[in-house]
Amino acid sequence: MTIYHIAHVSEWADALQEGEYRVSTSGLLLDETGFIHASTREQVASTAERFYRDVTAPLCVLVIDEGAVRRSGTEVREEEGDDGQRYPHIYGVLKPDWVVDARPARFGEDGRFTW
Repeated sequence: MTIYHIAHVSEWADALQEGEYRVSTSGLLLDETGFIHASTREQVASTAERFYRDVTAPLCVLVIDEGAVRRSGTEVREEEGDDGQRYPHIYGVLKPDWVVDARPARFGEDGRFTW
């Protein structure tokens, strides 16, 4: 299965240099929340609209091989969000090797999130 995470391009670039990604969600680190927020493909746009609408920094969507994450021994749990949907949460650092693509993302002039 594939899961997705919205990231600031600069934070993803830092992760590529450092060998691990430790951002939970915009403005929060893994060490603060205990996990990295992720989404299914269907949840990406609504997640962006709820949490990233006012972000002016360049964004990307990380395309993550959930199987690679699990094979490493890092736990992925489906947990309920405050909107009643179930979201994948990664309980550990994200290794760049598990990311199969980093797609540029942005809000268009029509306000829609595209990636």
